[in-house]
Amino acid sequence: MTADPRRARAIEILSRLVAFDTESSKSNLALIDYVETLLREAGVAFLRAPNAAGDKAAVFATIGPMADGGVVLSGHTDVVPVAGQAWTSDPFTLREADGKLYGRGSCDMKGFAALALAMLPEFKAGKLARPIHLLLSYDEETTCLGPVPLIQRFGKDLPRPGACIVGEPTLMEVADAHKSISTYETTARGFEAHSSKPALGANAITAAAELVHEISRMQARYEAPELLNPRFDPPYSTVHVGVLRGGTARNILAKEAKFWWEFRGLPGTKPDEAFVAFETYAREVALPKLARFTQDVGIETRCEVEVPGLAPEPGSRAEALALKLTRSNRTIAVSYATEAGHFQQGGVATVVCGPGSIDQAHQPDEYLAVEQVDKGLRFMRELIGEMG
Repeated sequence: MTADPRRARAIEILSRLVAFDTESSKSNLALIDYVETLLREAGVAFLRAPNAAGDKAAVFATIGPMADGGVVLSGHTDVVPVAGQAWTSDPFTLREADGKLYGRGSCDMKGFAALALAMLPEFKAGKLARPIHLLLSYDEETTCLGPVPLIQRFGKDLPRPGACIVGEPTLMEVADAHKSISTYETTARGFEAHSSKPALGANAITAAAELVHEISRMQARYEAPELLNPRFDPPYSTVHVGVLRGGTARNILAKEAKFWWEFRGLPGTKPDEAFVAFETYAREVALPKLARFTQDVGIETRCEVEVPGLAPEPGSRAEALALKLTRSNRTIAVSYATEAGHFQQGGVATVVCGPGSIDQAHQPDEYLAVEQVDKGLRFMRELIGEMG
């Protein structure tokens, strides 16, 4: 593939973006300041949308007329942590080697943002009949709620887009569907007693183990042949316990046990489906067992995050546009969650399409292949023609 003339500028911007440590637990404001500088230099109108704490912000920029019917290029600025990962170079210094750009967030997903920012001069010169919007958000790696306040303003004080392309890594294939994700924290509260006298207390760990086992049984039920969707890998909804903690000593009935779990549902599955079934089992089976000798016990589950899935919309404007720009006649489905479901719920036709492979995301030595930079730039250049 011939190198795109804007490649060097895109890599330069990506180097700057990677240098900002925007792990989700940290502020992204320094990066947003840099992005706003680029927007000002290009003469692009934008607004900043800070979070409630004021330590993070999203930015929404518009190139072309301030009118409805445009397309949003959406990406997130936060990245996952690097602690405990065996990087062979500084994660926050972009390194190019063997046709790959190494750095935290290079693939997931500062690369997409760098491409859009590098194309600003061409977007501006394109005499657009319909606008191209750029929305860069925060907290995608934790809650996916960063763009929601802006989505809620579409059709009010912001133009209503006709389509959205979320630039998560898909190797520039068009994904029209992804799973939902809901995450939970469950606390089993027992009653401490000497382990030689179990009738004097209640073991929270036993209750937690009972509930974890039920989650495993739930997973087996989701793998029933009639529930499978072969577009996904794996082709079923998944429910999983990632962390389990509890107890104080081997010879004490545990006063408390906590575990953290998640549900990833196929499109068409309610995001709280596993939670409803889990709560029924906890109330009808696990809690009575825990309260066998004392009523001073409990089981509580708190929903941390609920991210909607992306449902296929065959023939939607977003799908038709992205397939044309990628010169493809097929869509794919992905098993990871993105912000796309929020745009779809906000009434905007949405697909996922961006440079890089999800296989590199969240990994040590995360990288974006340079050839993916060229593919992404070609995609954005052809977008100008479609919006002209």
